[in-house]
Amino acid sequence: MSANTRRQPTGDIDRPSDPQGPSSTEEPPDTGATATARESGKSPHRFWSARRIPATIAALLSVAAIGLLLYDVVSVRAGRPGMRWRRRLAEELATRPLDDIWMIVGAAVAMALGLWLFLLAVTPGLRRLLPMRQPTGTPGTEEVRAGLDRRAAALVLRDRAMRVPGVQSAQVAVGRRKVKARAWAHFRDLAEVRTDLDATLGEALTSLCLARQPTLTVDVRRPKKG
Repeated sequence: MSANTRRQPTGDIDRPSDPQGPSSTEEPPDTGATATARESGKSPHRFWSARRIPATIAALLSVAAIGLLLYDVVSVRAGRPGMRWRRRLAEELATRPLDDIWMIVGAAVAMALGLWLFLLAVTPGLRRLLPMRQPTGTPGTEEVRAGLDRRAAALVLRDRAMRVPGVQSAQVAVGRRKVKARAWAHFRDLAEVRTDLDATLGEALTSLCLARQPTLTVDVRRPKKG
């Protein structure tokens, strides 16, 4: 996160010079393969949720309904009378008209539950995870997928925003397509602070290596007095 983390040599210690290559404390040069892996990485799809809770609820309700119906059928086959609720339900379904209010309400509830289950089946979910780019040119990374939590990304961007001179406080909201940053500046010109925030947060967004670069919106205001 910091711009320079190398420790500067003191005057009492002489650093030995190495004519064969760069010092071990210096950062390696950015090669073309590394730049290509950073810029032209694959864009993975969103992560799919296992939907364990909805699947468990639907399975338990289905098992309970089928088990109760099967028990009633077996009881009728054994010579016992059917359950009262099933006979009453069959009678109501046979005698009530289609425009009855309870028929309409029951159909609406069934349609809403079916639509909810359909949306759960065709949507990926896990909206809090932002997919990251997959590097190219590096062997062994084809099956590796990485994601970044939106709250963690917001904390990183807020930390970078607080380092801009003049910013007293900041709030960052990270979405899947938009990033909204709001800052309060207690000194410096607002236009200058906004320009620095645009550059700093834009660089921070690029360093997150997200598969889809979100749109950045910056709002700078003066803090309220009193």
